[in-house]
Amino acid sequence: MSVSAPASAPASVPAPVSARPVLVRAAACAALLFGTAVAAPPAAAAAPTPVHETVTVDPTGRIAGDGTVTLSGTYSCLGVSGPVLVGSSVHPGTGGTRYGVGGTLAVCDGETRTWENTGRVPAAVLKAGTVDVEATLTELRPADGLLLPVFHAVQQREVTLVRG
Repeated sequence: MSVSAPASAPASVPAPVSARPVLVRAAACAALLFGTAVAAPPAAAAAPTPVHETVTVDPTGRIAGDGTVTLSGTYSCLGVSGPVLVGSSVHPGTGGTRYGVGGTLAVCDGETRTWENTGRVPAAVLKAGTVDVEATLTELRPADGLLLPVFHAVQQREVTLVRG
């Protein structure tokens, strides 16, 4: 009885190529196009020396009869390499939908500054009263020709919307 030796693999097999960098960039592009926030990959998110960065939300906001909501607060940031935005959203307490309420271009000089965002939410969704609000301080950092979102500060709190 004769047994053949198994065929051996070719001597030069190319090393596997990681598709992760390409996939991360593609996901970030898609996220920016569709308005979804995505954290930058660790290599792109490496920041210089950490600094104290904050964003706050005032305890009271305003809502008009047509659903226009105005939210405000303070922020502080320093040492950024791209534009920084103060974004805000409101959640009425039912369902899973958060509604964006404007955005403000931040000045990142280390000083505490105020922000105020205004946006329209469907009038039937929000009424005067308590809602959940989230504010984010987000840098759009350049990385290989893309602007990737880097979150510097977030605050979530209950806010009382008053007619006004």
